[in-house]
Amino acid sequence: MPELPEVEVVRRGLADHVLDRKIVSVDVLHPRAVRRHATGAEDFTGRLVGRTLSAACRRGKYLWLDLDSPAAGEDALLAHLGMSGQMLVEDPANPDEKHLRVRVRFDDDGPELRFVDQRTFGGLSVHPLADAVGGGLVPEPVAHIARDPMDPAFSADDAVAAIRRRRTELKRALLDQTVVSGIGNIYADEALWRAELHGARPTETLTRAQGHAVLDAATTVMTEALSQGGTSFDALYVNVNGASGYFDRSLNVYGQADRACRRCGTPIRRDQFMNRSSYYCPHCQRRPRR
Repeated sequence: MPELPEVEVVRRGLADHVLDRKIVSVDVLHPRAVRRHATGAEDFTGRLVGRTLSAACRRGKYLWLDLDSPAAGEDALLAHLGMSGQMLVEDPANPDEKHLRVRVRFDDDGPELRFVDQRTFGGLSVHPLADAVGGGLVPEPVAHIARDPMDPAFSADDAVAAIRRRRTELKRALLDQTVVSGIGNIYADEALWRAELHGARPTETLTRAQGHAVLDAATTVMTEALSQGGTSFDALYVNVNGASGYFDRSLNVYGQADRACRRCGTPIRRDQFMNRSSYYCPHCQRRPRR
């Protein structure tokens, strides 16, 4: 699933191409694409036609487009990219993609917005904006999501305190989007390697300095990934113009099992973790004693 850098790449592309444009028609070509919109495809379409996209926003991994003037109770178009969702800006004359699910046309006859999703795990929905737990306005379904390390209003002190209160393993806390958002499996492993901490470290034994170190590392690695267009492990993650990111070439541990650690030369290890994988250096990142 795309993490913060990949979603931010898409958000920036949408900000460049679809803002201040009025919607004149919406075609829902597959019902699963709007299954999160509880009142159905007809209501979804009706709540978009005639509206103007006024801002492209993100919190953590969550992306949305404000409709008209953003205010509490006003609507936003929430996009869930899932495993293969793509928000593409296309010339209307270009052929439809094989897995095109939703098409949005504008009154200027310019490029249209297409939601393409091969695996249909993602989707679009319209929700009112609400006050978020961490402050600010976000669509109601994501009001519980914490701020992310790249948010100007993010408080590292508060996030470290929340992690240390969690009474769980460090990597699990980093992946908990109610504690700190935007960090997924890839960037958690990369941040832990940079901070020289093992993901199984009990959060209650974490010092404040170590907490800040791993969050600083997460911020740094995600900033570097963003500068390279994100991480693409298959052809399904692309920006709004269909281009892939290439940060996967810079990964130190994720996906590097049995390769030499770039810091000490020890082979990188892969362990099972929450139906996924964790990658780490057994020398640089000592497993905590039970």
